[in-house]
Amino acid sequence: MNFDFAFYLTMAVILTGLISLLDIAWLSRRRAAKAADVAQAPTMPKLIEYSRSFFPVLLIVLVIRSFIFQPYHVPTGSLEPTVMPGDLIAVQQYAYGLRLPVINKKIINISEPKIGDIVVFRAPFDSKMDLVKRVVGTPGDHVVYKDKVLYVNGIEATQTLIGPAVDEEPAADGGNRPVLKKSEDLNGVVHDILVMPEGGLTGDVDVTVPEGQYFMMGDNRDNSGDSRSWGFAPQENLIGRAFWVFMSWDSEQHRIRFQRIGTTI
Repeated sequence: MNFDFAFYLTMAVILTGLISLLDIAWLSRRRAAKAADVAQAPTMPKLIEYSRSFFPVLLIVLVIRSFIFQPYHVPTGSLEPTVMPGDLIAVQQYAYGLRLPVINKKIINISEPKIGDIVVFRAPFDSKMDLVKRVVGTPGDHVVYKDKVLYVNGIEATQTLIGPAVDEEPAADGGNRPVLKKSEDLNGVVHDILVMPEGGLTGDVDVTVPEGQYFMMGDNRDNSGDSRSWGFAPQENLIGRAFWVFMSWDSEQHRIRFQRIGTTI
């Protein structure tokens, strides 16, 4: 995301709040005194009127978005089939602690990500871009991805074949990739993944997750830019835990995926 909504929302709250406070403390009495001198009803300038009207609304939106929930649009298919491209998901902002907006400084710690959580975070390579991936390694974990099978601390994330499927994110040639759909048991978190029979975008890895870092992967294992290619996600980049799909748009078929609305993730 290149548009920093949180920054502009915060600036709008500060600006309208200052104008409203200034009006309450001084400008309103000044208008009333001038109106009394000419025996007219005081009139409120449009800027002040709009500021006092919008400030409480903007403040409520800022509090909800910064500390409770925020929406996130999923642009790619890296988490198929759990999360589809075009999904609008709700993100629990307070899941991993309360952070001040814009500067993202944690002020209250609540919990830490667990293996299997689906997390929205700022990309380590571009702080203006938000990503959504699954946590497969927490600080100190030994993560191995070999021959399309994941191992965490020596324990295999067992896979059970479900059947053939297609990657709904179009390939470079405009077609859909044939894949295999499997059920994976990752540390007790059972979820579906997509795996290409051969090839893929990423190779094998064998790493130990450093302190304060997380290893992130997409469920679309052969079509996901994740920690296998760009490294670890720092703890300070975490935004929140994704937990619910409240809208889904299929850009290929130009229709709403009604069956996905209300899906928990």
